[in-house]
Amino acid sequence: MLSRIDVITLFPEWVEGLKTLGLTGRALASGRVALKCWNPRDFTVDVHRSVDDRPYGGGPGMVMRPEPLANAIEAARSDAGPATVACLSPQGRRLDQRGVLELAERERLILVCGRYEGVDQRVLDQLVEEEWSIGDYVLSGGEPAAAVLIDAVIRQLPGVLGHERSVVEDSFADGLLDCPHYTRPEDWRGLGVPEVLTSGDHARIAQWRRAQALHRTRRLRPDLWSERVLSAEDKAALAHWPEEFSVK
Repeated sequence: MLSRIDVITLFPEWVEGLKTLGLTGRALASGRVALKCWNPRDFTVDVHRSVDDRPYGGGPGMVMRPEPLANAIEAARSDAGPATVACLSPQGRRLDQRGVLELAERERLILVCGRYEGVDQRVLDQLVEEEWSIGDYVLSGGEPAAAVLIDAVIRQLPGVLGHERSVVEDSFADGLLDCPHYTRPEDWRGLGVPEVLTSGDHARIAQWRRAQALHRTRRLRPDLWSERVLSAEDKAALAHWPEEFSVK
């Protein structure tokens, strides 16, 4: 299970801020998982601490130079035990709940945050084992993506969430979106709460929630729905709570 995350970044403040925020911050403060940043600028040898240069072949923008980045990765690798080196990249594997669970099982992660037009390909070829993407769009750098990945992974670790069922009932934990949720007051601006939730019948409530998750996934995420094979539990929930009972 994951115990340490190292981040290679030109902007460590992007990542260090996680230490003060919510569940992730508490997990880091408690020592449940360690977080350390490495700045490639600290591994430069010129007076300007240069970490980028013009791309061979021409074109706009700059590319991260290989030597400072490689030195930072190698320093992180040698600082503790074995680690998986992963780069946040638009060309990487799309991060989903399955991937989050896989990453949470690693002992240690080293996350490489690119900047500018990208990272020298030779670094990727020689030192990076995996690439991960959080979506098909362009960010100014890998730090926001790293923050997303770190938050998603840390909350999967045992003892991080206050309730042991919170993780298994998350959206996507069972390949479904989450069901709708309600809290007090029971009447808010003339809008009530579904009667089943105030019934005290926990089996009925669980079945209603299952049906809502199924309806919501079918309506909002047909890509997920097309891959789902309905279980006996799914079929029973849909039969008891058909579409007319779904919450939009």
